[in-house]
Amino acid sequence: MKKLYRTWRRKRRGMSDTLWSIAVRGCRYAGALPEDDLHRLRKLTEDFIKIKSFEGAAGLDVSDNMRLRIALHACLPILGLGLESYADWVSIVIYPGDFRVQDEYMDEHGIVHREIADLCGQSLTQGPIVLSWDTIMKEDDSPSDHDLVIHECAHKLDISNGAANGYPPLPADMRVSDWARDFHAAYERLCNDLDAGRDTRLDPYAADDPSEFFAVISESFFTTPKLVYEDFPAVYTQLTHYYRQDTLRVMQGMKS
Repeated sequence: MKKLYRTWRRKRRGMSDTLWSIAVRGCRYAGALPEDDLHRLRKLTEDFIKIKSFEGAAGLDVSDNMRLRIALHACLPILGLGLESYADWVSIVIYPGDFRVQDEYMDEHGIVHREIADLCGQSLTQGPIVLSWDTIMKEDDSPSDHDLVIHECAHKLDISNGAANGYPPLPADMRVSDWARDFHAAYERLCNDLDAGRDTRLDPYAADDPSEFFAVISESFFTTPKLVYEDFPAVYTQLTHYYRQDTLRVMQGMKS
């Protein structure tokens, strides 16, 4: 009962200005947003914290700043989409570090394989997002094109209309055929470059399958948009329409 009461009190009082300022300073894209968009992001983040559950695993005690850090990054992709885009899931499970799962997959010959894998993040089709707090902290210590929370949230957007295939539900003013054409061409080029031994600026993990390509390039869209704009311009255009955000323009407007 005490734990439930503390949760109720925390959700009623909302977040402090101090915690919010710390979280924004730790996120380059959030810090570059215009004031009106930053205000919308804060409201969205507060609402996200109110309706999602944050559960520590393996003895981890989840603090307010941990909830806020995860929630802020989770809300960046839906700043132009709305919280209803995350309506199909509720829970976020946070481990201190990587966690072990039993993976099952079928190869091209129809043979089912089972193996043990250590993961830093996972989005379950009918279940929670699972995250490694250690991975998140390493991202904050050494900012790069990686963002575990955005990656897993992109998977949730992807599977909100069915299988994980890199095709999230598109707004009415976007054409599925255009999305498929541009993403397929970019994915094939990335795979061909890697097969030929050529270096790529986008994380090679994106070549694992189309769903991972969408999740990885979504990370880069919010962390290093110039990379996406220069290396995959057609995909960048599709992402600006889908996410309703021009991330490169935002980042270029950052105060020095």
